[in-house]
Amino acid sequence: MNLDWTKKEFEAYVLLYAAHCNHIEDIAEQKYIRTKVDEKTFHRIHTEVVVDSDELNLNKIQQYISENELNQEEKENLIREVKNVFFADGSVDFLEKKVFTILKKMLL
Repeated sequence: MNLDWTKKEFEAYVLLYAAHCNHIEDIAEQKYIRTKVDEKTFHRIHTEVVVDSDELNLNKIQQYISENELNQEEKENLIREVKNVFFADGSVDFLEKKVFTILKKMLL
């Protein structure tokens, strides 16, 4: 798999995966992500996240992390952004908690 994402596209993929992980994308989650990425990137990456399976989502994220050096600050910021996506709708469900734990292990 050849991932030629920019850091912004990777961030969009992670945040959109977080929003989509429970298959319920709340408007508040989408609004929050739109404050982080431009509309064109949002729509292109959103389509990719939705089409990919959960396994492929995580594999792509893991591959990008292993092929690109993210510094500690970038990793911590991304974890914070994921947390903000989950809390954007006012609640965090079981699947979101599980995905947060997985993403945290992958990034930190």
